[in-house]
Amino acid sequence: MERKDSTDTERALDAPPPYELHSTGDILASSAAITENGSIDIAFNSTAPAELKQLINRQPQGLPSDPGVASAAPPPRRDVPGLNIVIQVVGSRGDVQPFIAMGVALKSAGHRVRLATHNNFDQFVRDSGIEFYPIGGDPTDLMAYMVKNPGLIPSLETLRGGDIGRKRRMIREMLHGCWLSCVDADPVSGAPFVADAIIANPPASPTCIARRRWASRGELEPADANWLTYGVVDLMTWQGQVPPRVPEPTPNRLGDVINAWRKHDLELESLAGSMGPGINHYLRLPHTYCWSPSLVPKPADWGLEIGEPPLSDTFADSSCATRPYTTPTGPRGLPGRWPPPVYVGFGSIVLDNPGRLTNVILEATRRCGVRVIISRGWSKLGGDSPSDDQVFYLGDCPHEWLFPKVAAVVHHGGAGTTACGLANGRPTVIIPFFGDQPFWANVVAAAGAGAKPIPQKEVTVERLTEALQFVLSREARQAATKIAQQMSRENGTRAAVDSFHRWLPLEEMRCQIDRSQVARWLLEMHGKHAIRVSDAVASVLLAKKKIKIDRLRPLRSKEYNTDVRRWDPLTGGAASTLGIVTDFTSALGGTFIDPFRDYKRTTQNSGGAAAASRAAMKSAAGGVGSMVGVVAKGTLVDTPLAFAEGFRNLPRLYGEETKDHGRVTGWQSGGVVAAKTFGSGFYHGLTGFVTQPYKGAKEEGALGFLKGAGKGTAGLIAKPGAAMFGLMAYPAQGVYKSIKAARGATPPSKICADFVAQCQMLQDSTKK
Repeated sequence: MERKDSTDTERALDAPPPYELHSTGDILASSAAITENGSIDIAFNSTAPAELKQLINRQPQGLPSDPGVASAAPPPRRDVPGLNIVIQVVGSRGDVQPFIAMGVALKSAGHRVRLATHNNFDQFVRDSGIEFYPIGGDPTDLMAYMVKNPGLIPSLETLRGGDIGRKRRMIREMLHGCWLSCVDADPVSGAPFVADAIIANPPASPTCIARRRWASRGELEPADANWLTYGVVDLMTWQGQVPPRVPEPTPNRLGDVINAWRKHDLELESLAGSMGPGINHYLRLPHTYCWSPSLVPKPADWGLEIGEPPLSDTFADSSCATRPYTTPTGPRGLPGRWPPPVYVGFGSIVLDNPGRLTNVILEATRRCGVRVIISRGWSKLGGDSPSDDQVFYLGDCPHEWLFPKVAAVVHHGGAGTTACGLANGRPTVIIPFFGDQPFWANVVAAAGAGAKPIPQKEVTVERLTEALQFVLSREARQAATKIAQQMSRENGTRAAVDSFHRWLPLEEMRCQIDRSQVARWLLEMHGKHAIRVSDAVASVLLAKKKIKIDRLRPLRSKEYNTDVRRWDPLTGGAASTLGIVTDFTSALGGTFIDPFRDYKRTTQNSGGAAAASRAAMKSAAGGVGSMVGVVAKGTLVDTPLAFAEGFRNLPRLYGEETKDHGRVTGWQSGGVVAAKTFGSGFYHGLTGFVTQPYKGAKEEGALGFLKGAGKGTAGLIAKPGAAMFGLMAYPAQGVYKSIKAARGATPPSKICADFVAQCQMLQDSTKK
């Protein structure tokens, strides 16, 4: 079975990506399409803009009734027990270095820290004194891909070149590596490691003050369109339609790769298309944004869980991870006797034609009459050209060491390089390539500390000369100096650590015997009672033979509810039906295709005709079983649940809060939720039909009476509807989850094995 799944996944990775997205409706209609260069053109329209604004304004408030959503920010904490923390970073050196700084600060706070990233940063991470775990992936290939596809959505040229399959395989490899980084022993010391917490760099959070990069605004009010672009871009990345010009019609979604990873590595169910693209925002995961509030204040529409002010300036504060550095030598050494030169470097950016950009740089600096330090970077700017009296070519060099020695900096606009330049008071020219680089270019220019950005495809000698003349001016120096003075009063890494500590569920993580230690086990006592215990407590109890190891279960200090939230019965029912049809079609195709593939594979492996026939029959039976399972789950669980949740949440659309009767985790809780929903639905539906008009008239007179009558009528349909569908849906959902739990789907077998290995090591150490 593993072999078949692997083959199917390999075949799916070669499919092309989504290119178009359309939705219709009175409240919001949208269309989005990918241009030839990978950017996204989005158009929004609404015949009910007031209702749309009301929905948008409620979104940042999240779901207050959900577990883990706080009504106020927790106070700072200093009594945090030592945790196993894994920091997962994908990208260039500039992406990795700020998190090294944060890792060093977390280690100083008493935690065991592991940074998981690409293999070629091994020594760079270990030199800082924190642990390293390789997750695979080639950042050079990743940077080259991003330069060719600055919108993150691949161009047709990239499609034809076969880059899609390679990129998707790289993502799959890195996802698998990220999972192993949470549970695998240290590759060098062999010490067991199971993460208590994960720190990662997710996508941007929605806000009304700025549009999502790569997206163009539509015809709505700018603030509303800004907020909506985040969801559209996420959905385009996750799922969409294939353009007719591409010969291969099979959909290619990032969601496919993620859901396959969830299934095979984490033993979790797939995320629905309505939830996957915005999962971080939906779950309100705590964020700390690593930039200085001197540059970008925290948006007012961000929730409490996002970036407690002051926001962390971890990028500019990354000097704590600096390695000892030896001054480079050349024909005349580093140009210390020169007037401060201009620095030019593009770090990890990989260019198709670095020679053209090198020539532009050389001519522009010659016209400005300044000497230049050029960092060759991953693109090898200058090739093998030697340094001379005007140009000094430099290899790898810490920015925090070099930037104080130059007059201005020219770079790609990565967040780390931008912050380091400004922290040292250096005016900046940004030539953005992709991602957040245009954003930082505009931020610096708006602050007066830099020239207007020059997109990399539009760089000319004339434009770069004009930009250099501005950043060498007194006006630009004064603006950059002012920002540097403001940033010098910030402590980014300390703020980042405080933010991390602030949102830990400490009461659920502490050992109940020794509260100074983190609990990693549930120790089953007599009956159904269990207590939380630490590794040390568990090892002592095991060594003294007070307990047996089978009485210990891995502790889950935090669980997230990824059950699909339906906002109305029509879209909920439609989405559920579409999901059932999609899953059934996939299972049906597998029923006819997989047996032939397994027969052929077994024959090629010299398995013989009988073995091949058995493999084909087994595959066919599995396909039929999958179809039956899809229909049964869809009919008995998914569709009734979609209507029940849709009816229950329908009053939210007209401003009325709905009561949450708890989460379904098994057959018992399913019955409880069904009973509460049934009683509450009929009671509030009937009484609201009378009380809503009276309440409205009391507050707003005749107009309020009409509004209340409308709400009461809608509630008379929605609330009893939720009651009736819930009577079937929630118990069925509970039974389904109980069956899944009984099969051992949770917790994943890998994490259980590693927990036991960790405990066994502790037991052995106490014997010694």
